[in-house]
Amino acid sequence: MPTLDQIMTRGGDKGQTSLVDGTRVSKASQRVKTYGTVDELNSVLGLVRCEDLPSGIKDKLLQLQNELFNLGGELATPADSEQAARIPNVHQGQIDVLERWLEEDREKLMPAQNFVLPGGTRAAALLHLARTVTRRCERELVCLAEMDPINPCCLGFLNRLSDLCFVWARLCNDSGNADIFWQPGEHR
Repeated sequence: MPTLDQIMTRGGDKGQTSLVDGTRVSKASQRVKTYGTVDELNSVLGLVRCEDLPSGIKDKLLQLQNELFNLGGELATPADSEQAARIPNVHQGQIDVLERWLEEDREKLMPAQNFVLPGGTRAAALLHLARTVTRRCERELVCLAEMDPINPCCLGFLNRLSDLCFVWARLCNDSGNADIFWQPGEHR
């Protein structure tokens, strides 16, 4: 097994990768697609953290990035593996925190007049990107759950996170005042 500082292992040159327990699987497997999408989401949140954000969001994003890293580890470990007991798991308490953040920040928003289009400020656009990647994570996780047992809290966590990204995007648009709304049927 490669060390943490070893970048080039050549272990994946034939289209396979190792799970946490050492099991070799195809890089095209649903499990790898799922935790790879979680990794992509984590990267997008890293981009968001580079922006000028409303107070408190950067710290919350850093917490979420750590939790997403744990989620990736959980998904990269088969539930029946001996390693599974040592991997941090998503739990209801994390979902409860996201719900609390959602309610606190939703109260700061102007009511939406219509569907909100991605955009406005750069930070808002990046949070909308994070929201859509989170939704893809959810879809990949549902596919994985149809094949292998997964922790049901993982899906709840991702679902609340996508909602939170939407709320934060609106906060970054002057609490919703600078949102761009869908204009049905209009073409310019």
